[in-house]
Amino acid sequence: MKKRTFTCGLDAAIAVVGGKWKGLILFALQDGPARFGELRRAVPGISERVLILQLREMETAGLVHREVYHQVPPKVEYSLTDFGHTLNTAMAPLGEWGEEHMERIESIPWDEARS
Repeated sequence: MKKRTFTCGLDAAIAVVGGKWKGLILFALQDGPARFGELRRAVPGISERVLILQLREMETAGLVHREVYHQVPPKVEYSLTDFGHTLNTAMAPLGEWGEEHMERIESIPWDEARS
């Protein structure tokens, strides 16, 4: 497995939480464990495949714990690890900033900004 080095703490943090969905998954898990279907409903727009991939990456990074209950029917729950809780705490101010500036952010012509 290739080890990665980072230029600063922000670089390291973005590597762990980067992408559109991980922050929303972390937010959905902040109040306690959730099953796959609950997460799918809590994160509108995410496909089943992408949710599976993101949860696997987050489990590998140590942010999420996957608990399998051996029963019929099988039950799997996802929860935040202590490491995941620390990231959620760190992201809270960013979420507050987004709430405060949402109207302005929504008015950005995103198609033009990407050209």
